[in-house]
Amino acid sequence: MTDASEAVLARISDLLETRLPSRGGDPTASYVAKLFSKGPDAALKKIGEEATELVMAAKDQQPERIVSEMADLWFHCLVVLTENGLRPEQVMAELARREGISGLQEKASRLKTP
Repeated sequence: MTDASEAVLARISDLLETRLPSRGGDPTASYVAKLFSKGPDAALKKIGEEATELVMAAKDQQPERIVSEMADLWFHCLVVLTENGLRPEQVMAELARREGISGLQEKASRLKTP
């Protein structure tokens, strides 16, 4: 991902923060403010819907829909990050931390032993 791509995620996140109820987000004027006003389950439900739509687009091998549904999914993930006081930069830092580590090795390092 380029610096420009990361900047887009940061700008979207900045905008989402302005839609929080604590920042005066108006649910009658903003889709995101409306999601926030419904509580965390609203955005989580949207993530489930968008993930399902992405799966179907991929299953049907529809590249344009895959990109569109992925954008919807990422957007709603950014909403959830914002609801939880988190930033996309934190996700990027975690991905950078994992870079070069075997997926199997990384997953094993997260498993809790009884």
